[in-house]
Formats: sequence, C-alpha cells, structure tokens
Amino acid sequence: MAWPWLHLCICLQIPGFYTTLLLAQTPGHILTQTSNKTEILCDLKKEHTGVYWYRWSQERQQFQFLLFSNTMGRATYGPGVSQDKFSVHEARSQSSYSLHISHLQPSDSGIYYCSAFQSSQLLLGTGTQLSVVDVLPPKTTQTPVSKKPPPRTTKRKAASREGPCSPLVWIPLAAAVLLLLLSLVPTAYRLHRLRRRLRLRIHRQ
Repeated sequence: MAWPWLHLCICLQIPGFYTTLLLAQTPGHILTQTSNKTEILCDLKKEHTGVYWYRWSQERQQFQFLLFSNTMGRATYGPGVSQDKFSVHEARSQSSYSLHISHLQPSDSGIYYCSAFQSSQLLLGTGTQLSVVDVLPPKTTQTPVSKKPPPRTTKRKAASREGPCSPLVWIPLAAAVLLLLLSLVPTAYRLHRLRRRLRLRIHRQ
C-alpha cells in the first residue's frame, strides 16, 4: 500500500495542488480525554472512488496512511493500523464519510486528513487537529464584578464627623441668636420711652 503515500507526497510538494471546495473536512479541532472516542467528517461534492485517511504525527514528523474506504464500504488498512480503533462509516450518503476513532490515547494525537482521488487530482481536506489528554483543563468562567454603591451618610452622621465647627451647627445657632436680638429691639425701645416719661414727670413735680 505504498501508492497512497506517493499521491499524498506529490500533492503536498506541488504548489497550488487541488484543494477546493469539492471536499470539506470538519471539525478543525478536537480536544478529548483518554479512553474516549471521536469522529471526523469528510464531505465530497463530486463522484469519487473512495476516501483515504492520513495522520500527521508531530512527534515522528511524518505522515501515516491509516486506511482507504471505497464506495462499497470495504476498507483497506495501512500497516500496523488497528481495525478495532479506526473505522469508516457513511454519514448521510455515498458523498459523506466519517472516521471513527475509539480507545483514544495521547499517542493518537496529530493532524488527520481525508483525501479523494478524482480525475487525476488528489483532493485534500483542511485537516483536523486531534489532541488527546489524560485530564481536560478546567473551564475558566469570569465572574462579573459587582459594583457596590457608595455608602450613604445621613445628615446626623455627617454632622458628628465634621465636629462642632461645622456650618451645619453654627449657622442655625447664629440665626436663632439674631432672631432673639431682633425680638428684643421693640422691648428695649418701649423701656426707653417709659424712662423718659418718668423723668419728665419727676421734673414737673
């Protein structure tokens, strides 16, 4: 099964290889935990003879041919590829295929590509980055910061804080003294008139 490798190498080395909307691969990223399972969807827009699946290993820095699935549902696996781990199923019709990967391990991490051979052209998907970890990172949620209103200070508290020299204290006192003085003016004037009358009577006698 060396010829699928040859197609992929030629396809990646030629600038402007046939990557078009004739083939769509989803999702772009998968983050999952050890021992779980996942799937990658490959949707083809034209007639084809089957779908190839490859994996790019970042640790080994090389491509690995996983399997080829034809339109009849028959699969041909690459050397050393476990049939219990990898399987291909028709998603909706003969134009959509999904790669199922089970019993995931960190060594399964990599970039997975689906491809199809059409009219002497090799269509290549955009790739799916699969990351398998032992423990998923916790989801970080930002709690909204509650804005507390400033504390309300009553007039009584404000007066006690500012002390006896506060305008709130001496202004009412000054007004009361002024009113008291104004109320004493008529009384003083009357007393002055009475004293004058008494003096006049005394002089007449």
